[in-house]
Amino acid sequence: QVQLVESGGGSVQAGGSLRLSCAASGRFYSTYGMGWFRQAPGKEREFVAGIAWSSKRTYYADSVKGRFTISRDNAKVTVYLQMNSLKPGDTAVYYCATKKSSDGLATLQYDYWGQGTQVTVSS
Repeated sequence: QVQLVESGGGSVQAGGSLRLSCAASGRFYSTYGMGWFRQAPGKEREFVAGIAWSSKRTYYADSVKGRFTISRDNAKVTVYLQMNSLKPGDTAVYYCATKKSSDGLATLQYDYWGQGTQVTVSS
């Protein structure tokens, strides 16, 4: 079992930045992958970014490439999502998740999910 706790959400004006954090605890292994997802009101949950914990290989949705950066701190077992040049369309609840593999990170097939953190971008 892995527990995930997100933090760092909030409200920001368009063009601003936020950094989300997700701390993992429990039975987490370096063979796992971690990802960030978001769900806006009335929309389905979508993949945002993923990282293979061991290789640090990263994956991004086209909508956030060049604006968002995913990274991880091995010592803290924490994954981050640095979000720059935010747009109103980025408004959503953001979730982190982990899966027992570093394959298929750009999908929704993850094993453990956090509770989510709200990000609101105003114009």
